[in-house]
Amino acid sequence: MGKIALLVSREEMIYQAHNILQEKKYEIGEMRVIKTEDTVSEARQSIANGASIIIARGLQASLIKQYTDIPVVEIVITAQEMALLVSKAKQILKIDNPVLGVVGFKNMFCDMSYFDIIYGIEMRTYFAEKGDLLEDMARQAVRDGVDLIIGGDTAVGIAGEAGIASLFLSNTEDSMRNALSMAESVDYAMGVEKRNAAQIETLLDYSFNGVARLDAFGSIVDINATMEDILEKKKEEVLLRPAADVFPELLGESFRHVLEYGKESYSLFMEIRRTSVFAIVAPVVIEKKVEGAILTCHRMKRKQHKELELKGRNSLRGAGALGEFGDLLQESKSMQDCVRLAKLYAFSEKPVFIAGEPGTEKQLMAQCIHNAGLHKDGPFVNVSCDGLGEELQYDMLFGDKGAAAQAKGGSLLIEDAQALTKANQYRLYQLIRHKHRLGREGQRYAGAEVRIMVTAAVPLSQLVKKEVFRKELYYLLEGLLVTIPPLRERKEDLEFKIRETIRDCCEHYSRFHVLTKGAFQVLIDDPWKGNLIQVENYCERLILTAKKRSLDEAAVESLLTEMYPGERKEELADTVLKNEEASIPMEAMEIKDILLKQAGNREKTARELGISKATLWRKMKKYHLE
Repeated sequence: MGKIALLVSREEMIYQAHNILQEKKYEIGEMRVIKTEDTVSEARQSIANGASIIIARGLQASLIKQYTDIPVVEIVITAQEMALLVSKAKQILKIDNPVLGVVGFKNMFCDMSYFDIIYGIEMRTYFAEKGDLLEDMARQAVRDGVDLIIGGDTAVGIAGEAGIASLFLSNTEDSMRNALSMAESVDYAMGVEKRNAAQIETLLDYSFNGVARLDAFGSIVDINATMEDILEKKKEEVLLRPAADVFPELLGESFRHVLEYGKESYSLFMEIRRTSVFAIVAPVVIEKKVEGAILTCHRMKRKQHKELELKGRNSLRGAGALGEFGDLLQESKSMQDCVRLAKLYAFSEKPVFIAGEPGTEKQLMAQCIHNAGLHKDGPFVNVSCDGLGEELQYDMLFGDKGAAAQAKGGSLLIEDAQALTKANQYRLYQLIRHKHRLGREGQRYAGAEVRIMVTAAVPLSQLVKKEVFRKELYYLLEGLLVTIPPLRERKEDLEFKIRETIRDCCEHYSRFHVLTKGAFQVLIDDPWKGNLIQVENYCERLILTAKKRSLDEAAVESLLTEMYPGERKEELADTVLKNEEASIPMEAMEIKDILLKQAGNREKTARELGISKATLWRKMKKYHLE
C-alpha cells in the first residue's frame, strides 16, 4: 500500500478523520492542518516524506493538483450535508422561496442542479477559479441581493459586513469518509498498475523475442534487451524515433492501418543487421481508441539437419533410413491395421508394393519396413523412375554404380514404378525373382541380394489391362501389398495432424492462433487430396498470413479456395449433385434408372414399370425427367 497524506485547513476536519479511523483502519501516513499560502510547500514536504496520495479540499486541492504530479483526492460536500445547510438557512430566514448564495470553489460541492425544486429555494452559485477571486465572488453575491450566503471564512466575513445572514460551509464525517474511501480505492488501483507494470517489465526483460512499444504516433517509447541485441543498438539510440525509421519495412498501409484504425495485427519478414526476423505488429486499443502498438520480432531459426542416426552398417555412400513405425500417424484404426500388416511384411524378404495417394507416408513406410526387417543393417536407397527414359532408368537402377548395386545387402525403394519401361520391368523382375542384375546386352551379374519395395502413382492392375506393365512383375509385386489409407478416411490422424502442424507453426514463428470449432470442422471435412503434404503446407500458409488471433470458418474457407480453386469447384459440384440426388424421390430414381437401362425408350420403360406410356409421361414431367 502507498502512503496517504491528509492536508486540510481546519482542525475539526482532523478530528473527523480520527473518528472515522476508529471505525475502519485506513492507511493514513500523516494528517496535518496547513495554511492556504503554504499549500504547495507543505504538499511537497509530504511527497518527500513518502506520500503517494494527498487528500485536500477546495483551493488547497486545486493548488496541489496544479503544482505537483501526485494524485489528489478532493473532499467534496455531499448532497446530504448541503441539504442540512439549506434546512438551517430556511429556519434562519423563515421566508418562502429564499435566495441562497453559495460561495466557494466548484470542486468543493456536489451536484446541486435540482435543489431549487426539491427544497423550495432559489440557489445561486458563485464559484471562484482562483483564491484571490473568492472575495470578489462574495461581494457579487451581496450586490445580487441574496438573502443568505453559505461559504467559508471569507464569504461569511463579507456577509457580516453587509448585514446579510450567513452560514459557515462545514462538512460532516460523510464527506471525509467518502474521501478516505476514495483514496483507498486510488491507492489499490495504483498498486495494481504498479504490479502489472512490473510483470510486463519482467516479461519484456526475459522474453526471447525482441519487443518494442510504440506510441499512438508510431514512435518507439521502449524496447527490451533482446531487441537491443537484434538492432545492435542501445535503447537510448532509438527512443522517440519513428518506428519506420528504425524498421524501414514498416513503411506502408498495413502499419498505418494498425495505428489509425486498430487493425488487429499484421505480420511480415524483415532483415535486421543480417538477421532474418519474423515480425508481428499489434495495436494497443483502450476503449476503442488506439493508444499505440507492440512490435514483436522473432529470430528465424536455421533449419537444423538431423544427423543420420543409422544402426550398425545401415549406411553406404550416404544412403540410410531414419523412419520407425512409431513415427507414423496411427491414431485411426485403419492406419493401425495398415501398420500391423506392414510389420508382418517386414519379416519377409519378398518385395513389398506400397500403395497410396500422393502425399501419404509411402516413403516413410518403406523406411519403417526396412528398419524393422532382416536387411536393417544394410543401406536404404530410394530412386524415382518418373520422367526418365530407357537408358537413364537402366543406369540409375541396374548399372554398375546403380541403385541395385549400392543397395546390396539392404533395401531399394523404387518410386513411380508405373514409369518403368518394358525392358527395365523385365530387369526388375529378374532382380527380384532370381537375385541377379541384367546388363544391357543381357549379361547376368550375380550376388545382388537386395530387398525391393515399390510405389506407383496408379494401380498396377490398370497398367496391366492397358498392356503397358508386365503381368509376371505385377503378380510378383502385388503379393505383399500395403495400402496406406488417405487422410480423409483417417479422421483421428487428420485431426492430430492439423493440431500438431498449427501448434508447430505457431511455435516456430512465435505466434498464437486458434481455430474456432467451425473452422476446425471445415478442415476435418476437406478431402485433402494431397494428404500430409497438403495439410502441412496449407497450415504453414494459414499461420503466416493470419490477420486475427481467432481463425474462423470464413478465414479457412477463403484460403482453401485461394490455394486450391479447382478442387473447391469440384467439391462444390459434387455437393450440389449429391444434394440434388438426395432430394429426388425414390420413384423418380427408379424411373430414371430404367430409362437409362432402356436407352430412353419410353414404351419399354413403361412396360417394365407396369404403367401406361401416358402415366410414364406425367411422372417424367412431374420429376423433370423429360
